Amino acid sequence: MAQTSVDRARRTAIIGRSLAGGAMRTWVQEAIAGYLFVTPAVLLLTIFLIIPILASVVLVFTEYSLLTPPRWIGLENLQRLLGDKRMFICYRNSLYITFGATALNNILGLLLAMGVNRKMPGILRYILRTALFFPVLTTTASLAVVWRFILTQDRGILNYLLQQIGLEPVPWLSSARWAIPSVILYDVWKSCGYLMVLYLAGLQGIPDVLYEAAKIDGANRWQLTRYITLPLITPTAFFCIVISLIGAFQIFDNAYVLTEGGPGDASRTIAMYIYEMAFKRYEMGYASAVALSLFVILVGLTLFQIWASRKWVHYE
Repeated sequence: MAQTSVDRARRTAIIGRSLAGGAMRTWVQEAIAGYLFVTPAVLLLTIFLIIPILASVVLVFTEYSLLTPPRWIGLENLQRLLGDKRMFICYRNSLYITFGATALNNILGLLLAMGVNRKMPGILRYILRTALFFPVLTTTASLAVVWRFILTQDRGILNYLLQQIGLEPVPWLSSARWAIPSVILYDVWKSCGYLMVLYLAGLQGIPDVLYEAAKIDGANRWQLTRYITLPLITPTAFFCIVISLIGAFQIFDNAYVLTEGGPGDASRTIAMYIYEMAFKRYEMGYASAVALSLFVILVGLTLFQIWASRKWVHYE
């Protein structure tokens, strides 16, 4: 009887070790498979993102023109930043474009989302959403060419319509006063459809039971918007503001095609200035220094928004 109990215990221990060994082998196989699946993405990320970022940081401390090997110059590029008046002009232009486009894109995106979220025939809702989102799908450069034709002072469609109502033609692209508003106008038309989709997803995530309960209590449409829609849409608004601000600060292609940074430097963005320093003047070290300053500013703005969001973003 005792021998039978001992044999049974031995068999149980053997089975337990076998199961543990099998589980360990399965875990190792799954881990290896996971690493194999992740490896291509990690390699691409390392080659095309991490290494270039590290290389640009190193170039900040060098003088490099692509034609000669980098030469170490220490902090000279960073010192040059402090006295570069053109860079500050470009930063000022980028700030104007960023805050103007971010504000208008988010306000218009939210209003459009609230409009298409109302009850309407399904086909009409589909047509409206498609039409409003369509500019996002089209290449920026091709749309900028069309808008350049629309905003031309002498042959532009917009000035023609202004003349029909008795107004003088506006030099949209050739005036320092109107160049930045023209870039903002185009960016809003191009980007608000994307934010509309994000806001629409946020609106559809608000439970209907909240509106129904508020209506039973006698709330009108404005009160529903003020006390339910706006507070519960703030997480989506926070995300939209962050991505639109970062995107607007890096505007390049639409401003380049519309105004080429002119007249003078009136509409030249900081991204265009980095491009000029790097690929027209071949001052790679200084261009990297300007890019590093832009990176620091964007990180600072993002961290500030995260800190400020604690006071106005409401989560369920």
